[in-house]
Amino acid sequence: MTTTYRLHNYWRSSASWRVRIAFALKGLAYEYVSVNIVRDGGEQNRPEFGALNPMRQVPTLELVEGGESRFLSQSLAIVEYLDETTRGGPRLLPTDPYLRARVRQLAEGINAGIQPLQNLPVFAEVERLGGDKLAWAKKWNERGLAALEALAQETVGTFLVGQTPTLADVCLVPQLYAARRFGCDTAQFPTLERVEAACFAVSGIDATRPEKQPDAVAVA
Repeated sequence: MTTTYRLHNYWRSSASWRVRIAFALKGLAYEYVSVNIVRDGGEQNRPEFGALNPMRQVPTLELVEGGESRFLSQSLAIVEYLDETTRGGPRLLPTDPYLRARVRQLAEGINAGIQPLQNLPVFAEVERLGGDKLAWAKKWNERGLAALEALAQETVGTFLVGQTPTLADVCLVPQLYAARRFGCDTAQFPTLERVEAACFAVSGIDATRPEKQPDAVAVA
């Protein structure tokens, strides 16, 4: 049975961008469904979206088979699903157990160690407590990316782990974009910037940039 994909996502969400990159690497088509997470209190908080994803977060992948839909959320779970169920493109998780664990380690360093600290609910709480949300985000991005720069040295090739893109690179590209939004000078991470450039040289990746999405808006 043929599966078609609907990706419920937001143009500037780094987790959504990870999934768009995975689709590009796998050469898969999908329907883009915009969920504006900032307008009118956030469309993710509407009851109809909560029925799809009780966490009320993007991205959410809708798998349509025979007129029936199933749903997956959490970007890393979605990317692993695409890697395991499709044959096109590079393997995003290596077959070697150690290298596969290293890929997951680097990916989780971003997914668990950096990105959650810059989410909208965290920013709201930082501001409620009288803090500077941008200074907060800059601090944790710089700390996390410095660790990633050091950890990458063991396995880096053209990409973070070897010569083909992996889940780690899927996470890296959106995180560097976010870091720059929060005032980080990413030139202090030359290995990460080199890998980022290699990712954008891969066919299809440039089209996944936030500003090239159908729901993108001009921002200062």
